[in-house]
Amino acid sequence: MYNPLPAYLTLKASPIHGFGLYAAEDISRGTKVGISHVSDDRFEQGEIRTPLGGYINHSVTPNCVKVLIKHNLHASDGDCTWIETNRDIENGEELTIRYTLYAMEISDEAGT
Repeated sequence: MYNPLPAYLTLKASPIHGFGLYAAEDISRGTKVGISHVSDDRFEQGEIRTPLGGYINHSVTPNCVKVLIKHNLHASDGDCTWIETNRDIENGEELTIRYTLYAMEISDEAGT
């Protein structure tokens, strides 16, 4: 059965904007939450946004970071942006990232 979000996340109304992603249980620092965007030049703005990427809200003090996973050193198609927690997140807390194109860690295909 397809689940658009990990079982430890839920959607709720957010005071930041619209709906947001919330922890349905405690989440440890360093957890790779999932893929938020996949690069593909056939789509508007050159990427496909997943439900995770569509519902995570911005914060200047985020509890998650974006990590770019490079799958092909010579093309961008197929590169994935993952969301990873940068601190422990408590049950009921909203997950957030900093919206910027410049604050992204880059990792190789193995996720190292």
